[in-house]
Amino acid sequence: MRLRRGLLAASTGLLLAVTGCSSFTDASSSADSSSSSAPTTTPAEPEAAPVTWTDCDAEITELIAGTPGSERDLAFECGRTEVPIDHDEADGATLPLFLIRAKLAGQTDRIGSLLVNPGGPGASGADAALSLALSMPEDVLRRFDLVGFDPRGVGLSTPVECVPADLKDRLVAAEPRPTTQEQMDEVLGLTDEVAEGCAEEYGDALGTFNTVDTARDMDLLRESLGDEQLSFLGYSYGTTLGSTYAELFPENVRAMVLDAAVDPDADRQADAEAQAAGLEAGFDAFAANCTSLVSGCPIGGDPRRFVQDLMGAASAAPIASSTPGETRTATPGVILTAVAAALYDTSSWPRLSQSLAAASTGDAAGLFSLADAYNGRLDNGTYTNQLDANITINCADTPEDQTYSEEQVLQLAQDWNQRHPLFGAGAASSLYTCGVWEAARTPLPERDAEGSAPILVVGNTGDPVTPLPGAEDLAGDLTAGTLLVWQGQGHTAYPKTDCVTAAVNAYLIDLTAPQDGLTCPA
Repeated sequence: MRLRRGLLAASTGLLLAVTGCSSFTDASSSADSSSSSAPTTTPAEPEAAPVTWTDCDAEITELIAGTPGSERDLAFECGRTEVPIDHDEADGATLPLFLIRAKLAGQTDRIGSLLVNPGGPGASGADAALSLALSMPEDVLRRFDLVGFDPRGVGLSTPVECVPADLKDRLVAAEPRPTTQEQMDEVLGLTDEVAEGCAEEYGDALGTFNTVDTARDMDLLRESLGDEQLSFLGYSYGTTLGSTYAELFPENVRAMVLDAAVDPDADRQADAEAQAAGLEAGFDAFAANCTSLVSGCPIGGDPRRFVQDLMGAASAAPIASSTPGETRTATPGVILTAVAAALYDTSSWPRLSQSLAAASTGDAAGLFSLADAYNGRLDNGTYTNQLDANITINCADTPEDQTYSEEQVLQLAQDWNQRHPLFGAGAASSLYTCGVWEAARTPLPERDAEGSAPILVVGNTGDPVTPLPGAEDLAGDLTAGTLLVWQGQGHTAYPKTDCVTAAVNAYLIDLTAPQDGLTCPA
């Protein structure tokens, strides 16, 4: 699961209270009354519905107050529009999508809208618009309205909600490195429980939440926003969504930046192992940085051994938290989730080392804070629907023949645990998830996007989640792909360094793509 975190996750709760949200069952029930007419031989193309914008500037300004970048002269609007549940039934039932639009005062020579997706699948594009409005170069914001939308099934766009909070707590707390039959039975039993609950809640509708239909939604949004062609910035899973759009609508691409690319050529097994290897390398980079500190590393001279010993101790006696009212105790699952969360961004490394050190003395509050932010757990014990949507969309995208039995998963877990001792077994166990998922599948297309304008693919040499070969493969597959490499650490590159920022800005604004293979220093 690729979930880009840290994009003002708390905002979802406020926006939900401000705007309200329709359930998928409300939308699908209306399909019964609108689908009685006989289908035509050739499905009609759906028409783009207008976006209804409301002024939510006061609420959002209050939300972001004190956040770096909040001093910018920005105005925010909240939007609603409708898209078909089934794009082959243009006159059928619809579902609402939620959008945020940010405008910087003093725009000149406006180009249009820049649509953004932060990854996941399951991360909120509305939250991403808030975060990026505070951090993107103003040169770009002077030329574009920044627009983020919650994809179907995500956030405030008919969210998929079928995994209860207590089950999510148990998933996080479960054994993160299952290598015995007993451990694997526990982990896969929880996976079965998730699949059964979601199938019971949604039935056949689960297959509706897939990347291909979201890409079709995006083209309707482009029309609704009044843009002849799409300008798009996608991170992590957003590179899958963007490249799918480019494959379906190549002539409608104006500019597309795909940062931290998911490998389009890797099968599920290769992708899972590559991510485990990437996280291991990311941990080694964290450890090297920590032990090089002049002030000393809070977790000693061997961070890997420290974490392994801490997990062993927590397995025997889970660690309490000093947070008032917190009744959970930190298991090895919580510890490793916190570690993985912090590897996404180097700015989280000091917090990770301090939290690990505190946990070794009996206080897991810092680890819970990292793990909860990663999983979308709010202070009141409820969750956003990031996990529900992540599983649902990933499995809807996965062909039924790419499934793995319990026996295969256990064997891979044992093998990968030797090669990737922190993250290998957990990555192997994730291969079981979509094999028991009861939903229609809409596999991703092969993506060369022939006929598209140039597409800029960005990759990091030290990306722990989507390693650089994925960006190389995507840029190579795209007929008009151009690769930009950052020799940096962490997940995603733009706008973290001057070299990358200058190249991406020139491309977005002037459509001047950098030389293919340009490498930017750390």
